[in-house]
Amino acid sequence: MAKKIEAVEVGTGDVFRDLGFADAGERKLRVQLAMRLNDLIKERKLTQTVVAEIFGIPQPHISELRNYKLTRFSSERLLHFITQLDRDIEIIIRPKAENHPSGLVSVLVAA
Repeated sequence: MAKKIEAVEVGTGDVFRDLGFADAGERKLRVQLAMRLNDLIKERKLTQTVVAEIFGIPQPHISELRNYKLTRFSSERLLHFITQLDRDIEIIIRPKAENHPSGLVSVLVAA
């Protein structure tokens, strides 16, 4: 039996860009924000019902957030939710790094 050789393509490190999404940067940002929100919810041991009350949205939407189904959530809305969990948000704009031709947006968490 002949060996089958498969080609492996190295990714860029950005799954959304690798999959060809035109809005890859926005999708990546929303996932990063949702990750932080889910961390905050877990740290505080909040139920989905309590989080829904804090955010003023139906509980099933919190379930979507917890499962990273983010189509109904804009970056701005996720940022607002973070502030509702008593966190400040600081946005820093700096010159673009040479190794990121399309620019870089990332979420950093301070202790």
